[in-house]
Amino acid sequence: MKKFRLFSFLLCVSLFCTLFAPSAAALGAPTLDGQAALVADLDSGRFLYAMNAEQQRAPASLTKVMTVLLALEAVDRGDVSLNDTVTAQNDCREGLGDDSSTAGIVPGVQLSLRELLYCAMVGSANEACNVIGSYLSGSVSAFVDRMNQRAAQLGCVNTHFVNTNGLPAEGHYSTAYDLYLMTMEAMKHPLFMEMANTIEYQPESRYVNDGKVIHNSNALISQYSDYNVYSSYLYEGASGIKTGYTRAAGYCLISTAQRGGVRALVIVMGCNGYYNAGIEEFRNFSDSITLYNWVFDNFSYRELLGVSEPMEQVKIRLAEDGGEVTLYPQQALTALLPADFSTENMEVQTTVYEDKLTAPLEAGTVLGEARILINGDDYGTVRLVNRGRVELARGEFMRLRLRQIFSNGWVITLIVLIVLLAAVYIVLVTRYRRLRRKHLRERKLAEQRRRQRLAEQQRAAAEVRQAEDSWKTL
Repeated sequence: MKKFRLFSFLLCVSLFCTLFAPSAAALGAPTLDGQAALVADLDSGRFLYAMNAEQQRAPASLTKVMTVLLALEAVDRGDVSLNDTVTAQNDCREGLGDDSSTAGIVPGVQLSLRELLYCAMVGSANEACNVIGSYLSGSVSAFVDRMNQRAAQLGCVNTHFVNTNGLPAEGHYSTAYDLYLMTMEAMKHPLFMEMANTIEYQPESRYVNDGKVIHNSNALISQYSDYNVYSSYLYEGASGIKTGYTRAAGYCLISTAQRGGVRALVIVMGCNGYYNAGIEEFRNFSDSITLYNWVFDNFSYRELLGVSEPMEQVKIRLAEDGGEVTLYPQQALTALLPADFSTENMEVQTTVYEDKLTAPLEAGTVLGEARILINGDDYGTVRLVNRGRVELARGEFMRLRLRQIFSNGWVITLIVLIVLLAAVYIVLVTRYRRLRRKHLRERKLAEQRRRQRLAEQQRAAAEVRQAEDSWKTL
């Protein structure tokens, strides 16, 4: 394949979208209270902002994302069913303090796996996570081992779990980036987001939360959250996913929001909670709102390549009228870009499929591709196609086929053999004809001699008869 590099002949952007050095530098970074944060475009997976995203921190109840993910994967594999009846083990409340978040589940209580998952996601019930882990792996410790294995499989190199729920423990840590990887995997399961967006959950069992409704603690989506008592953090377009708090971790939140076609995921960790002039403030929610506003105010989808943009001029072999064809993008390429984009940092790399540049070609044949790089980051690839049919030139085709035929060694060998056989044939025919002519001449001479002898015999006989007649006359 032949590669061409074209620089800055289209709309381009100035977006620093490396893993942890995002375009916030160009826009001006938002002012945050928390210790770590990450903002991702849900459609492309690109990071729009990051702060200490690889810093190991206590994840608190954000741990439950991994616990629920493993349960949903077990359901998908058919290992367990959401309708399975699960009995809470004797040690399900081990390590839980008096102020620990629970759903009131005690040893011996039986409830469905589905209910346990809702308790873990909506009510952030720590004992529910232990029950889930023990049921799926036989013991909590075996389940925690599986959590660490799955984290490694997802590429979480700065994560280590010690328990199923995120309660403070030495060696229990994760990062905003690793939590992003876990969350994106969990969001592939519809039930995960269904639970994450449940504002009120009515337990099936009267032994769960004393039969009372469990309210979602995410103040961005639930008016019933305890965090919305003194301040309202409700945010239009927000959804899911999980809150978290311990003294060691601070206030944490993973959430998503959508506005104007832009879908973002925000993770904040290590935020503070304040009591100020009779009003409680929880900065995990205010930081998240700040980041969402920053994204929605400063980013929008822009077209990088349009379908009418000529990308490459190529020559088609065996085509009529010279075969010059212009390639265009098969579809438009758009990307979420900052409002203050410039026109200096986009590179278009085009690749032409040389092996396909032979007539005839139907309109819309894929003949190459164009890849967009902005500050070295890949922003996508589009196929390049011809717009009209390319007809085959018959004369060129015949000449090419003849050249191809006579360029093969076996063809040349065959021709030489045919020539040799023809030469031998000619020699033999020539010799045959020469011998035949000689034979005919000799036959002709022999016939002449025979006729001459016959004539002489006839003359002699005539003379004898004449002499006899003369004697008779006398």
